[in-house]
Amino acid sequence: MLEVEVLGREFTEASLPLGEIEQLCARALHSAGIEHGHLAIEFVSAERIAELNREFRGKQGPTDVLSFPIDELEPLGNEAMPRELGDIVICPTHTVDLREAIVHGTLHLIGMDHETDDGEMLALQDHIMRGDRP
Repeated sequence: MLEVEVLGREFTEASLPLGEIEQLCARALHSAGIEHGHLAIEFVSAERIAELNREFRGKQGPTDVLSFPIDELEPLGNEAMPRELGDIVICPTHTVDLREAIVHGTLHLIGMDHETDDGEMLALQDHIMRGDRP
């Protein structure tokens, strides 16, 4: 079972239904063979994401999405325990497409990185957004 906790919905005008958020996360996680786990998505102000961007990436100013993976793809040993995937932080005022930011952040939680791969993450993201099978 996948558990998606959504916080800070007051920061987004385009209130996505929880079911749609869960489906986007599930499709991204399925691409890595992950069917169970917990993740949190928090919608925040530009000021808050700028603080996080400075603290964790050393970059000034707001960004669209940040991901903070926890278990990634490490074997857990006890499969009865749900995988703690991590947290995704999204700033709606700096995001063109909230759905894409959710998929993007989820792919980062599973260890993908568009800054270091040869385009695999963004290609997979496009497949997921189109509803294709990756």
